[in-house]
Amino acid sequence: MTEARIAPGDARALARALVRVDSRNPSLVAGGAGEAACARLLHDVLREWGFHTELHDAAPGRPNLVARIGAGPRSLMFNGHLDVVGVEGMVHPPFDAHERDGRMYGRGSADMKGGIAAMCAAAHRAHAQGIAGEIVIAAVADEEYESLGTRALIARGVRADAAVVTEPTRLAIMPAHRGFVWIEVEVTGRAAHGSRWDIGVDAIRHAGLLLAELDRVDAEVLPLRTHPLLGRGSLHASLIEGGIGMSTYPDRCLLKLERRSIPGESADDVLAEVRGACEAVRSRRPSFQADVRLLVTQGPSDVAVDAPLVQGLGAALASCGEPVAIQGMSAWTDAALLNDAGIPAVCFGPGDISLAHAAEEYIPLDEIDRATAVLTELAGRWCA
Repeated sequence: MTEARIAPGDARALARALVRVDSRNPSLVAGGAGEAACARLLHDVLREWGFHTELHDAAPGRPNLVARIGAGPRSLMFNGHLDVVGVEGMVHPPFDAHERDGRMYGRGSADMKGGIAAMCAAAHRAHAQGIAGEIVIAAVADEEYESLGTRALIARGVRADAAVVTEPTRLAIMPAHRGFVWIEVEVTGRAAHGSRWDIGVDAIRHAGLLLAELDRVDAEVLPLRTHPLLGRGSLHASLIEGGIGMSTYPDRCLLKLERRSIPGESADDVLAEVRGACEAVRSRRPSFQADVRLLVTQGPSDVAVDAPLVQGLGAALASCGEPVAIQGMSAWTDAALLNDAGIPAVCFGPGDISLAHAAEEYIPLDEIDRATAVLTELAGRWCA
């Protein structure tokens, strides 16, 4: 059980308790504590608050918490991740949950334990007020690395009619975000002594020709396709390596690219785009040779702005006296996986995404309160 009892529905106290638990993702941080202690704390609190709670490992020793309250024909999921990133370079203690000037400081305060606290408190309050439906709390592992938690959640068959992922949005409704595609391009040359220009093929210079062509694609092609909330996609070269020595023509150059995709663009589309750039270079330089490989892809997420969930959130905001803003999300989230599983999912929560992973991370305490009120109103309306 927790060291001090958290009063049912007290979002600030729950946020404080969660932030004080080190839940660094061990896939990102050597020796990271993982999510287990955080999941157990939340399990104990929500069970005391009247939820039916279950812990299921998404990976060995890394559990998801699924908590349910209420019953009825309609269901609403609140989803959030328990893992946090590393703390190197932070300018304040990472796990003290220190409060100053109306803010709570700590790793995970904004991303996204404040949102988890708000969604749990809102579910309890809505149930206490009387709802004719079920609210599912999904507090998951590993979103910051491979999203093993939400993938395992979906694989277990956990479903709802709609979902809110309480990532930090500063209380804006964010129904869409970009996806990403990571691609590796291996450019092949021919090694030769630096004096033998006649037989050497410079893989690095050829990679430069490809980068110039990709720069053209980014500047001229990608702006032609846009999304009303997200704008255009983007492309950048993330990593490059190659070369053997100063007096040797390099026989290999490896480029790693990231392409941020908008709804309607698939990984196959992006691969074709990069392969097309290679063909354009080869048409001008026949000695150009390259192999294009897909490394990782996560799809974009998109829910229509007139969808019932978006409209319901807007009505809940207005009812609570909050401004209604509908925007695109800058970061990738588990909402994409939920949407792919047939669960309409949007992002909405307290805190600022620009503070995620930052040297200084905090969340305004009043935003936790306001998010809790809005989510309570939404749950009441959705499960009416």
